[in-house]
Amino acid sequence: MAKGMAVLESFDTDRQRLNATLAAQRTGLTRAAARRHLLTLAHLGYLDSDGSYFWLSPKVLRFSGSYLASARLPRAVQPVLNRLAAQSRDAFSVAVLEGDSVVIVARSVSLAASNGALDWDGSSLGQPVPRVQAVRLLAHGLHLGARLPVHATSTGRVLLAALPRPAFTAWLKGRDLPRLTPHTVTEPQALRQIVAAVRQADHCIASEEHELGVHAVAVPVRNMAGATVAALNAVVSQQRLQSGVVQRELLPLLQDAARELRPQV
Repeated sequence: MAKGMAVLESFDTDRQRLNATLAAQRTGLTRAAARRHLLTLAHLGYLDSDGSYFWLSPKVLRFSGSYLASARLPRAVQPVLNRLAAQSRDAFSVAVLEGDSVVIVARSVSLAASNGALDWDGSSLGQPVPRVQAVRLLAHGLHLGARLPVHATSTGRVLLAALPRPAFTAWLKGRDLPRLTPHTVTEPQALRQIVAAVRQADHCIASEEHELGVHAVAVPVRNMAGATVAALNAVVSQQRLQSGVVQRELLPLLQDAARELRPQV
């Protein structure tokens, strides 16, 4: 079963279609074993195939659907995310730590205004300024179940800051920190200093480290015992970040939402 799951997990945005050779390279299995697992997964309906290449079928969504329907965290945060989006028209999400990635388990419902999306003048979260053809900023791949790199995201750094220091040191030791944009921090010592600063400030702002043009702010979501269970973030424009609206108004909004969620998570 573990080998079959490894084959299933070998599909991603970089490789949406795999043959037996590619699956073997990605999983460390022999080509013959990889092919057997591909054929079995196709027989069960989790993969589609043209006879040579395989790709994920919609049936794999059963797993995510079952999680979203049964897990407490996504159900608790969804109403709050939708309310935040209605207040500020930014894109909000909640992510949890899973290995070297953060996984988005909830995100706000997209909102649009007539004659184009509502943009903002940067002066107040409460004063929308309609602009025709305004484009709402969303990071690429910001969807439920998306896996984003821990070291280059605001949510990832908030979750790293919540780890006990020995656990964070163990996580960082020998780990490759890939450069995703010219702004990505890839030096372990530099990341250590950033995480220490996030731990002190209790929030994180990351600018264009995961994706060019994307700026995000995140805060921890804690339970009643004080343990961080997730990170809540908003994706914002550079203009709003530079204008001071994020620090002055959006950050307090996120912090209030995190406090509101505390009894529910």
